[in-house]
Amino acid sequence: MDGLDTQRRRLILGGAACLVAAALPQTALALPLAVGKPRNIDMLSINTGEHADVCYFNGKQYVDKELAVLNQLCRDHRRNVSTEMDPKLYDQLAAIYDLVDARNPITMVSGYRSPATNEMLRKNGGGQAKKSYHTTGQAIDFFIEDVSLSKLRKVALELQAGGVGYYPRSGFIHIDTGPVRSWS
Repeated sequence: MDGLDTQRRRLILGGAACLVAAALPQTALALPLAVGKPRNIDMLSINTGEHADVCYFNGKQYVDKELAVLNQLCRDHRRNVSTEMDPKLYDQLAAIYDLVDARNPITMVSGYRSPATNEMLRKNGGGQAKKSYHTTGQAIDFFIEDVSLSKLRKVALELQAGGVGYYPRSGFIHIDTGPVRSWS
């Protein structure tokens, strides 16, 4: 009987722990590489020429004003429409930037894409996914000058934080906050 009570207790405690973890604020779900430290992003949009160098996480929480700057930079430049990007995407970028010891800004090729833009690009043979994470603010395509794409890909894969696409002919890698997977 005592063994059954112990099992039940473990099950209840395990379930409670899962509920607590699910209820934690975004700050607790950040990548472990940057826990408790400010996180910065220095990024340039290749399409608009706009640049932002912001501290989007102050070490304790995300800074809404700075996230808004990044979200505007990552907007669908074809339709001038922005969305709230997933902050975990910025965490991935910041971690990759630090791990490759980059010196130049992140150059964003594509961030948010409205569903209409995504469909237009698909119809023109661009190879975009029908249900792209770009349309939900969960993906970004980028490169960093003077850092090889293969190195960016390797580090992104090591993070195990989402999808990683490798596009050496197009000159960028893709990361997203969806399930962990990779493709070339």
